[in-house]
Amino acid sequence: MKRFEIKAEFTIYEHEDELSQEERELLRWSREAATRADAGYSHFQVGAALLLENGKIITGNNQENSVYQGLCAERTAAFSAAARYPGVPFKMLVITAINPQEKLTKPVPPCGACRQVLFEYETKYGKNITILMAGQEGEIWKVNSAAELLPLTFSSAFLPV
Repeated sequence: MKRFEIKAEFTIYEHEDELSQEERELLRWSREAATRADAGYSHFQVGAALLLENGKIITGNNQENSVYQGLCAERTAAFSAAARYPGVPFKMLVITAINPQEKLTKPVPPCGACRQVLFEYETKYGKNITILMAGQEGEIWKVNSAAELLPLTFSSAFLPV
C-alpha cells in the first residue's frame, strides 16, 4: 500500500486593499455581476469577472430556473468568453458570492463542475488561471491555478484517441 498527500496552496488577503489595482477592479466587476444574478429560487447570488489575455473582461452570474437546472457564474463567464473570443486564453477569474440573509465573510470556492471546466481551459491554452474568491466582505482567497482547486483531475488523457 502507498499513501500520498494532496495539498493546496493559496494566499489569504485580509482586506481588498491588499489586492493589486487590477484585482480590485475585477472584484468590483464580479460584485456588480452578482447583483444581476437570476437567483429567484436559492437567493444565493454569485458573480464572476473573467480577464482574458487580450485585456477584455467578461462577466457572468448564476442563472436559475424552477427545476434547478441552472448554470454557475464561473461557467457562464467562461463559456461566454470562449464563444466571443475563441482561442484567447483566460488570465484571471474573480468570484463573489452574496447571501442576502446572512452576510458572507468567507469566500465561496467554485463547485466541482466549474473547477473541471476551468481546469480544461487551463489545459487547452497551456496557461494557468489565477482565481480570486470573495464573500461580501472579509477575507479574499487566491490560488494560482484551477488545477490547485481540483488536484485529482479527469482529463482527455483518459479518453480514447
